[in-house]
Amino acid sequence: MRSTFADTSYWIALIDPRDQWHTEAVAIGKTVTNDILLTTDEVLTEVLAFFSAFDPRMRKYVSEFVLDLITNRTYVEVVEQSRKSFLAGLSLYEARPDKSYSLVDCVSMQLMKAEGLRDVLTSDSHFAQEGFSILLEQQFP
Repeated sequence: MRSTFADTSYWIALIDPRDQWHTEAVAIGKTVTNDILLTTDEVLTEVLAFFSAFDPRMRKYVSEFVLDLITNRTYVEVVEQSRKSFLAGLSLYEARPDKSYSLVDCVSMQLMKAEGLRDVLTSDSHFAQEGFSILLEQQFP
């Protein structure tokens, strides 16, 4: 079974039907059904932060969605935040002063490198700058 990393922009697009990437996220989500989706506590923190300004109904939905990812999804592995992952991310963050990578991006990239992953469900071009393959791209006719 293959693993694919699921980044913040993928989860946001999957959840929010108004997101510009929603159609692509739903479509590609159907193609990775035999994969284990790897994500992190840090990524899910960003997802929750993104939806924090939405109405109470959406906030409740997103909270339940995240909790379900952590506790019930057999095809999603959520890597717990740790001091080790924080320091690994910080190391890459410091090594790339010319980039605008967030710390969460850096933590994610370091985990992907450690796990030997190449594919990432994201629309974030920063991952391509580090040599990863972005799977969430809009398809134009």
